[in-house]
Amino acid sequence: MLVTRIITAIVLLVILLAVLFGGYYPAFVVVILAFLMAAVTEAFQLFGRTRAQAAVVAAFWTAAFAFAFLFKENNPATLKIWFGIATAIWLLRFVPSLATGLPPLGGMRNTILGTLYAVTIVACFAAIVMFFKVSAGYLLSVMALVWIADIFAYFSGKAFGKNKLAPSISPGKSWEGAIGGGVAVLLISSLVILFGGALLADTFVVRLQASMGWAATLGILVVITGASVVGDLVESQLKRRAGVKDSSNLLPGHGGVLDRIDALIPVLPLAALIHTVL
Repeated sequence: MLVTRIITAIVLLVILLAVLFGGYYPAFVVVILAFLMAAVTEAFQLFGRTRAQAAVVAAFWTAAFAFAFLFKENNPATLKIWFGIATAIWLLRFVPSLATGLPPLGGMRNTILGTLYAVTIVACFAAIVMFFKVSAGYLLSVMALVWIADIFAYFSGKAFGKNKLAPSISPGKSWEGAIGGGVAVLLISSLVILFGGALLADTFVVRLQASMGWAATLGILVVITGASVVGDLVESQLKRRAGVKDSSNLLPGHGGVLDRIDALIPVLPLAALIHTVL
């Protein structure tokens, strides 16, 4: 299982780097659409649709995304509205659901919630496209914040975890792990800002600090780390309600696409919204 997981991770990393730095935009488009299609399909399955139903609906959403965000220039004001809506959905609907729970599968409330979740996935991929158009390195610099938080939360939780973060949703997560991930994001980001030099000058945290100063930068990074934890917990909540371990078995050893991007879904629209004012 571990070997399979490592092999899949290496393959995904090679594909990601080749697409981002290969300089061939059609390849980026194909990969983005494939991952979006898979993510939306998995999401609608978690909301109770059959695989065939979810795939049909996801195909429509993917085609609409391609038309709206890939094959025409976007008005910055329109993008800001999308990112603002996605951030508001997470703040007003999904964060409270961690305390209040989710509606039962089936029924109008579940359908509305599934649609809202799909909207946030679309906004996440729209943010990926926007960041990529800035530069591949800039996109990676935003995504790296989530990866750092996740990796260091895992090791901090293993080493120090005693107090469960959300035992009824994800028993393996602890407050110590979440705090450890947040501290790592703050520390590594600070080192990049202070010592990154010309090599890391065009990164999200460097632009953020140059525009807003240290206090705002550290505060925003704490919020971003918290958003990544929420994204992870909400997907865990959806899987627990649906009675499944993974969102799919598409990625051997890793589950589904949604399992790999769950923390990015609330973070990237939020970071994109912040980017529009830098």
